[in-house]
Amino acid sequence: MIGKQLGRWMILTPLLFGTVSHVASAQKTPEGDASLKFTLRSRVASPELAGACRVVETAESWNPRSTAIIVCDMWDLHHCLNAVRRETELAPRMDQVLKSARERGVTIIHAPSSCMDAYKGHPARDRALKTPKSANLPAEIGQWCKKIPAEEQENYPVDQTDGGEDDDLAEHARWAAKLTSMGRDPRAPWKSQTAALTIDSARDYISDDGNEIWSVLEERGIGNVILMGVHTNMCVLGRPFGLRQMAKNGKKVVLMRDMTDTMYNPLKAPFVSHFSGTDRVIDHVERYVCPTVTSDQLLGGKPFRYKGDTRPHAVFLVAEDEYKTETTLPPFAAKWLAKDYRISFVFDSATDKNTLTGASAIDDADVLIVSVRRRAFPTAQLDAVKRHVAAGKGVVGIRTASHAFALRGDSPPPEGHAVWPEFDAEVLGGHYTGHHAVGPKVTLSFGESPQARAIAKVDAYSIGGREMVVLSSSGSLYKVRPLASSTTTIFMGQIPGQEPEPVAWTNLTTTGGRVFYTSLGHVDDFKQFNFAVLLRNAIDWTAGRAIDPEVQPASTAAISFPK
Repeated sequence: MIGKQLGRWMILTPLLFGTVSHVASAQKTPEGDASLKFTLRSRVASPELAGACRVVETAESWNPRSTAIIVCDMWDLHHCLNAVRRETELAPRMDQVLKSARERGVTIIHAPSSCMDAYKGHPARDRALKTPKSANLPAEIGQWCKKIPAEEQENYPVDQTDGGEDDDLAEHARWAAKLTSMGRDPRAPWKSQTAALTIDSARDYISDDGNEIWSVLEERGIGNVILMGVHTNMCVLGRPFGLRQMAKNGKKVVLMRDMTDTMYNPLKAPFVSHFSGTDRVIDHVERYVCPTVTSDQLLGGKPFRYKGDTRPHAVFLVAEDEYKTETTLPPFAAKWLAKDYRISFVFDSATDKNTLTGASAIDDADVLIVSVRRRAFPTAQLDAVKRHVAAGKGVVGIRTASHAFALRGDSPPPEGHAVWPEFDAEVLGGHYTGHHAVGPKVTLSFGESPQARAIAKVDAYSIGGREMVVLSSSGSLYKVRPLASSTTTIFMGQIPGQEPEPVAWTNLTTTGGRVFYTSLGHVDDFKQFNFAVLLRNAIDWTAGRAIDPEVQPASTAAISFPK
């Protein structure tokens, strides 16, 4: 199979390793400026993006005195043991966030639902009870909100009809028995908020009542609300004090996306990992409900990430007008990568093709998939690509990536923008000089390198019962010879009457980064099973993952999930 062959060949490739971690700097507060500095992230759908969205990042300054954090349902116990484990891991970081925000003047509201009996007589509970009832209580603020108008016509991102428990069944049975032995209801064992979160008796509030919490916000003149806690797809979204109620009733509300979790079982659609399920819910929030922020924007360092979330981050950089990869790469990622990768798309702006949206994702990428054609991006954005390469991280180039950051001729870039015409030679190891005429079909064969020929013996042209000879291309054949000596050719392409040209190869950068490039990438190429497998295998290799010779696409890339 091609997955097995590419994996065997890649093992033979000499490797160098070098890593440089990029650490986000802490938000600095200028002397005399006590405002909170946030970058709000939201998503805007565009019909031409095949279901993907442009990420919109907006810098804002919030007055701490006009800001509240609501901590949703961080209970002492839960019926799902894995949920308890994740909350236990999350809570220390969350406590740091609360302490930092509190000291800067942010109001903290603890909202462990159905646990108010544990706080009878507690100063923070009494403070909420004594708050005067607001004169402008919104209708239904005391009720759950299952959807807001923006969500009406949209598919829900995960199937949570089983309650979302992701425990091993035998372990879950033992956990339920233990809860019963403790005198707890195994279906609803919570009695208080986790003790890992500090409640400041002198300043905080405790309430699980939408009317009370709204009254606290109004009495204190709070217009900005940050939600954190569990679980986003259920309580954080739907509670009377949750994201939907805050958003529809006019508060500037955000989800702190790294201070949350979901109730999602990977055995249910869309059959991705638990953490990929959480990502899908956060994407839904950013599209239809409210923006999100991260804890590092208060604390510095990096956003929180669960130890069990070992997925590499695949960032797609897409900005070209010729081959419509904005329509082919999102479905490819959904079908072939969503189970095993964190996925981000960085597109060009809808109004400025030389500016990227959501470019901050590049600095967190493990592998950068480049499908760009003749663009000159702002210097800071192109510098992020250069940092990625300098750190020895993986790069996958698709078709026009050979002239991604090079303008035609001697055209100067716009002011404040930059080009990198050496990207082809220095990173990809190519030598693009143009292409042959459009029209002739490009037939492919294994390259002439010893490694490629070695794995071409016996079953080289077989993958899942499909013959490798069906892999061809409708796109014009690129002229890319001679390749750098550091490259190894995988496929050669040929059209009648012309010398063959490499169409797929690997390279190693001077900093040890793994690179794969293919001049394939025409719309019709993505319709071929073998091309998708080749691209998936290449991404695995450049990201440092073991190549799965049996890799298959997800069977539910686009279905409607029950709410």
